[in-house]
Amino acid sequence: MQFLDCSGQDEQFSLIFTIASFMTNFLLLPNGFLFDRFGTMVARLLGISLYTTGALFVAFSSSALSSLLFPALSFIAVGGILFLVTNTQIGNLFGSTRSTVITLYNGAFDSSSALFLIIKLLFEAGISLRASFLFLAACGVIHLVRTFLLLPRTHIPYPLPEGYTYGVKSCGQAKTFSPEQAAANGNMQRDVVTEEMPFNKETAEKVATFWECFLSKFFIWHLVWLSVMQLRHYLFIGTLNPMLQRLTQGETSLVSTYTNAFAVTQLCGVLCAPWNGLIMDRHKGKPRTPGVSEKEADLRASVLSLTLTALQCVLFSICASTPFLPLQYLTFILQVLNRSFLYGGHAAFISIAFPPCHFGKLYGMALSSVVSLLQYPCFILVKGVLGGDPLYVNIALTLLSLLAFIHPVCVYLHCRDPAARRGKPKDSPSS
Repeated sequence: MQFLDCSGQDEQFSLIFTIASFMTNFLLLPNGFLFDRFGTMVARLLGISLYTTGALFVAFSSSALSSLLFPALSFIAVGGILFLVTNTQIGNLFGSTRSTVITLYNGAFDSSSALFLIIKLLFEAGISLRASFLFLAACGVIHLVRTFLLLPRTHIPYPLPEGYTYGVKSCGQAKTFSPEQAAANGNMQRDVVTEEMPFNKETAEKVATFWECFLSKFFIWHLVWLSVMQLRHYLFIGTLNPMLQRLTQGETSLVSTYTNAFAVTQLCGVLCAPWNGLIMDRHKGKPRTPGVSEKEADLRASVLSLTLTALQCVLFSICASTPFLPLQYLTFILQVLNRSFLYGGHAAFISIAFPPCHFGKLYGMALSSVVSLLQYPCFILVKGVLGGDPLYVNIALTLLSLLAFIHPVCVYLHCRDPAARRGKPKDSPSS
């Protein structure tokens, strides 16, 4: 049997994926500033423009215009993450299940990759890629309708002020609050026109600055927690096809079967992510220990979530490192479970540990994008020096994933020390 050598194509697709994932993370920082400063409508209009342009680029790409895929995938990825950032604030409307709603949105975003399974099956049924992506581009109209009619122009505050409305109900009724009303509701209104900056009564004395949040131990270790696991997922996805080719010895039907299985498991992200939110919200509605603020109770509840996510990543990495084909079904399950916990937990922790006015910036810090760039050198190392065998790189990444356990330990120690709670400014994120 004769096999086609697609290694050059795999390398190009890996490069496209690396650039798209880098741009997603790198541009999240300026996009976060944009969202925090100008609000939901501006951020979503930018996201819709990028997403639609990317879909059109893919629709009109061809073997002669394959270079269009480089900007196309980056536009789709950056536009999609802007939708996610603006949707995350919807959790503020659901007080006792806030983290659950946030993780649900992240799970839905994670499951969106399964859309390409549908496109693949439609292509095999005779529907061209151009038709599929033109349809996706046309769906931008739905996002426009939702942006103008169902979402606020600026932000959804937390906690919600009494009588808060948004979308069609608030059209032409820009409601303002006096300083006394804002204080009573645990919110402040810095700029009625451009931004509503909510904060908790317990943190009214001092809101931490962006740099105080950025340089805190909480955020630095959270960035390590996110980056090492994100790198593991990026490298796994970017090298999935070559790995399956190697384990199946190039048998096309088997590769297609496992690729379809992987795509189907991605659909489960939206089902797995809310479990993480339920873990983080499990204390809501119960009486708190005297002297423990709501923020401290939320942080204490996040420890289990952060630890489980790190443990899932290690187990997933071990399975992915084992060159046994049937085991990859379990790898796919652990991958989607861990990925849904990772991104949902990331958004929920940022919303818990830091002031809402810095959410967009901290959610998309660019440093994690630098770490994601390491996936392409790893891919080249596997293909070149290691002769296509990723075992040693997988072992190294598994050991690197152990660093993720430091973050939940830091949060646990902070919550355990009552002196730290009394001695620090209550809104300071540092431990």
